[in-house]
Amino acid sequence: MRVVKSAAVVIAVFGALAWYVYDYNTDPDGGKAKAEAAASAQASEDATHDPNIGDCVKVKDPQGEPLPTIVDCGSPEAEYKTADKLLGPDLKCDSKYAYGIQVHQSHQLDYTLCFTKV
Repeated sequence: MRVVKSAAVVIAVFGALAWYVYDYNTDPDGGKAKAEAAASAQASEDATHDPNIGDCVKVKDPQGEPLPTIVDCGSPEAEYKTADKLLGPDLKCDSKYAYGIQVHQSHQLDYTLCFTKV
């Protein structure tokens, strides 16, 4: 009798675990789908703050913690155009540029973005 009870408990635990794994991976409104949607949204948001050379940006808090946001070059919001990206830590833009932002990222190479006025 004791063996039957133990077997029933083990089966119930493994069944619950299997159900959780199945539900996590297949539920379209939660679990894995929710985590992937959040990661995708964060990646899209991050991409709007990582301009390439030629992109126009507006800069939030230019004197404190500057955050460049990519905007259309023809829009009135456009303040600067990305002119150069200097790879390496603590590099400074020379005088031909109007503005520069040093970007420090964990697990990646630091760089400096150099901008000209639009």
